[in-house]
Amino acid sequence: MTVRPSPVRRAGAVCVAGAAALLVAGLTAPAHAAGYADPTISLSATHLTGAVGAYGDPAVTADVEQPGVPAGFLRLRVLSSSNPAVVAVGDVRQQRTPSGDRSLTVRPRAQGYTDLTLQVTGRGGKTATATLAYAASARVGGAPTTRYLTGSSDASAAVDVGGGHVLVADDESNVLRLYDRSRTGAPVRTWDLGPSLGLKKEVDIEAAARVGDTVYWTGSLGNNKDGKYKAERNTVFTTRITGSGAGTEVSFGSAHHGLREDLIAWDVAHGNRYGFAAGTAEGEAPKQIDGFNVEGLEFAPGSTSTAYLGFRAPLAPAVPGGKALVVPVTNFDRVLSTGAKATFGAGIELDLGGLAIRDMRRNAANQYLILAGSWAADDNSDPYALYQWDGVAGHAPVKRADLPTTDPGGWEAIVEVPDLSVAGARVQLITDSGSADLYGDGKEAKDLDHAEWKKARSAWFTLGPTRGGHR
Repeated sequence: MTVRPSPVRRAGAVCVAGAAALLVAGLTAPAHAAGYADPTISLSATHLTGAVGAYGDPAVTADVEQPGVPAGFLRLRVLSSSNPAVVAVGDVRQQRTPSGDRSLTVRPRAQGYTDLTLQVTGRGGKTATATLAYAASARVGGAPTTRYLTGSSDASAAVDVGGGHVLVADDESNVLRLYDRSRTGAPVRTWDLGPSLGLKKEVDIEAAARVGDTVYWTGSLGNNKDGKYKAERNTVFTTRITGSGAGTEVSFGSAHHGLREDLIAWDVAHGNRYGFAAGTAEGEAPKQIDGFNVEGLEFAPGSTSTAYLGFRAPLAPAVPGGKALVVPVTNFDRVLSTGAKATFGAGIELDLGGLAIRDMRRNAANQYLILAGSWAADDNSDPYALYQWDGVAGHAPVKRADLPTTDPGGWEAIVEVPDLSVAGARVQLITDSGSADLYGDGKEAKDLDHAEWKKARSAWFTLGPTRGGHR
């Protein structure tokens, strides 16, 4: 016997089928039919830098949202790259964060620029896009230990603050930046000291030395590159450090603006041995073999009052192969604390193979490392080397390493000095990359339009054995 549904059952079935059809239609209908709002996509940074072959390049976070829709249901993809030779669509990796956002990292293929168009697709087929402007620098030697400090290209001095962090100065501004020494990325904190110094122009910070919780900083004290006197550069100042690591705090201490004049008067009184008056004359550029430019600062062995000023120029004598000059300021602490007139000890002349001082740093055991480079170089075209010294006048420094000169940027700062008596001791250095053409377009890094694309480079080096000399 055939059982036929009753009219009521047939009507119910039609209603159920109709409801199902409407449900399917709702799921597949155009977005406007479903009533979904537009999704949004916002980036933690609109400009990002990386390097070919780099380790741990920075990421950018894409915050994707659509009202009423969990972020995990939204689809994010790289829609296009304006320059696939630099970065192809498949070179961008994304990882979901616990909140449902996406963390994007880029593995560039070549040096250059590209615009990456990102698209988020939400419910109802609705989409939104955003553009990430990306710049890739070339591969460098020692990539596994290389990190990039972004936000500034002109790193000029560094002070270790413990907890794996370093405070870095910039010779193109009066800003101090705190970085994680182990990571590539933007500063953790920044402090603009311009208002405290009462200055709008840069001090041209070139060196620093720490005693307890006080950090002493010095400008170059020389003329600018056009040979003009700029009062801002005739500045030494202090800051106070509290805390350590990512919790470091920096506060302004005091400043002094007469050290250049005191140095000139001292040299004149001693027969113009080092030519300070001539090197600071109007029209004299500082980075000449007989110029006047300070780039090193550290305290004498066991002292908290006598500081050594290390000169990039002049050499002593000011001829090729001349020695590097160190001038002791015997009351440096009181120069800053009371404004006292500076007093000086006899100049110390160090044989660094014809190179000048680009930085100097000591550890608690009074072991010194001197970063030596050309008085003229703004890039890596001339030799760089590391020398060990015991800080005693008359004792010769000993070379511990020759530094690579094939990559952009000049070696500029020593982060801290390890125990130099330990075989295989390693030291971290930072470059000043302000004059470097990072992205192959002929533009110096200091002149880049976006701070996110500016960067200095840090790298670790193993020191060789000592041979002779005083350690």
